[in-house]
Amino acid sequence: MEKSSQENLILVNRESDGVAWVTLNRPKSLNSLTKSMMVDLARIFKSLDADDSVRVIILTGSGRSFCSGVDLTAAEDVFKGDVKDVETDPVAQMERCRKPIIGAIGGFAVTAGFEISLACDLLVASNDAKFLDTHARFGIFPSWGLSQKLSRVIGPSRAREASLTAMPLSAEQAERWGLVNYVVDRSELLKKARQIAEAIIKNNHDLVLKYKAVINDGFKQDLTRALALEKERAHEYYDGMSKDHFKKLQEFIAGRSSSKPSSKL
Repeated sequence: MEKSSQENLILVNRESDGVAWVTLNRPKSLNSLTKSMMVDLARIFKSLDADDSVRVIILTGSGRSFCSGVDLTAAEDVFKGDVKDVETDPVAQMERCRKPIIGAIGGFAVTAGFEISLACDLLVASNDAKFLDTHARFGIFPSWGLSQKLSRVIGPSRAREASLTAMPLSAEQAERWGLVNYVVDRSELLKKARQIAEAIIKNNHDLVLKYKAVINDGFKQDLTRALALEKERAHEYYDGMSKDHFKKLQEFIAGRSSSKPSSKL
């Protein structure tokens, strides 16, 4: 287990099969984020993205909550900083990360914690999880994407309700609205996240990275441009494949019917 530079307030554990765990570890403060924790989290995701041994990242929180938002005892230090500096912005670094990110959300994901959840590629939530946007309640302007991303995931009317009322969204409701992939008992949360990670790891790593990118990049565009983007990247991919690669592809397909098929190319 690696310790971050912030006195183990963020833990990183790289496992031999390619799963990396990132754990927010300030449970007595419900994993509220200080400025230094934000900077450290950004550095961690940038490092994991560059680490070729890492295939999938699971982000979670220790204790009763995933993340209760920004530590408002240092609000001025946080909000008066350079919000455009992507190097110290954890959400920006998560969005830049090529590896799939699975969020394992237990308890509250509040405001900044909600925004970090939205930066994950897949979400597993415990049945006691709650997503809460308190920007309007406290007079804080969103800057990590909540005002734009949530409406694209659950629809504008539902997003307006969640953000303008500052009422909590339960795990079950989040699953019905398409925000959360799975809702499980708290005791099963990390196990379910790991099962999804293991399913991803079994696949072709290069294609997983490219597939995540084309889904995420295309989602930001209208359908016509997104379809053109898929065509463009498909041509680039196949043009870059050698005869040997096509031979391995054929061998892989043939091997599926054997008694011990290969799990990946």
